[in-house]
Amino acid sequence: MKEKRRPEVRFRKFSDDWEQRKLGEIAEVVGGGTPSTGNPEYWDGNIDWYAPAEIADQIYVKSSLRRITEQGYNNSSAKMLPAGTVLFTSRAGIGKTAILERKGCTNQGFQSIVPHKGELDSYFIFSRTEELKRYGETTGAGSTFVEVSGKQMANMELMMPKTMEEQTSIGSFFRNLDNLITLHQRQYIKLVNIKKSMLENMFTQKDSPFPKVRFSGFASAWEQRKLSEVLISLQNNTLSRDELSTEGGVAFNVHYGDVLIKFGEYLDIKKEVLPMIMDNSFLTKYKTSFLQNGDVIVADTAEDETVGKCSEISGLTNETVISGLHTIPYRPLVKFASGYLGYYMNSTSYHHQLFPLMQGIKVTSVSKSAMQDTIICYPKSEAEQADISACFHAIDNLITLHQRQYDKLVQIKKSMLEKMFV
Repeated sequence: MKEKRRPEVRFRKFSDDWEQRKLGEIAEVVGGGTPSTGNPEYWDGNIDWYAPAEIADQIYVKSSLRRITEQGYNNSSAKMLPAGTVLFTSRAGIGKTAILERKGCTNQGFQSIVPHKGELDSYFIFSRTEELKRYGETTGAGSTFVEVSGKQMANMELMMPKTMEEQTSIGSFFRNLDNLITLHQRQYIKLVNIKKSMLENMFTQKDSPFPKVRFSGFASAWEQRKLSEVLISLQNNTLSRDELSTEGGVAFNVHYGDVLIKFGEYLDIKKEVLPMIMDNSFLTKYKTSFLQNGDVIVADTAEDETVGKCSEISGLTNETVISGLHTIPYRPLVKFASGYLGYYMNSTSYHHQLFPLMQGIKVTSVSKSAMQDTIICYPKSEAEQADISACFHAIDNLITLHQRQYDKLVQIKKSMLEKMFV
């Protein structure tokens, strides 16, 4: 079969076949070195000196954790690398990459790629990180740990565009795509942190009837009642999804995984929980325990401190919903604004009450009886409850938006990496 020499997807003005080149023909592969750690005169200077542990998910690096002096540099095998160099870790975690924003050097755990001017675009080769990593992992050798040498990396064969212009076009495309991915990731993280802060400050603590942060127009003390006074627990079932009948009626069986994944948001059953087939006799038996909008489902088991997280049911019309494996369903005995209970019971304030009640080491759990005496705090004004709920709901929508955009862009990038290189 004739060797493939053209990518499946490319920019319109390029049509020539790609050509095979060795990495060493279009770039210099440079190792690193470490000054003597016993000589303090070699350290704490102004020359950036990178170690593999510093290379993570970032694209660019411009400041190292440790720096060496001119004397340290002159008394080691470290080499000065120009801006635009693609750092490539060559041992104990082969294949992590980053682009130097300013000149610097590395220790011996790198075989960095210094592009020849006019022959290799930095972002073009950086975008081929997975290809470089696979080559390094399969070519490297060693008994204690696998390491790939500079000579081996220089001999790596790559299919390359014949023109620098096509390289830079591809590099620019992936740079812009990575910038969008990073933008949505940062917005997601920022909003998650904002929500976390608000969950700590917009609800009262057990020892005070007033929250730290509050909407204007509200000043009265909040109610503080035992959970057993404002919520009644409903029947749950212990069927896992694998144990459900294959014949019968359709119902939504919410188990703890649904709650832990979506905690802090409304749980829209029709969108977020898969419908299951249940035995009709089972449905009839638990008819009085079918859930409704406003009910809260608590996950009573988890592998970390997310145990006790909850979701409030919303969006139901005439669907049948049953609380399933490792859950505690509750129904309010007093009127709450839609969404308020779900957010309060996910707040830092409420979870501080649950921590002493948790049992277990690897898998932790909290019991229904232990939760009965926990305190539920809420504004007397349903309008204030509604404002709090609406605020968190808006933040959740933004978090979901950025998460979906991030996921979508990551999939686009994955597809383009497969189709835009040979």
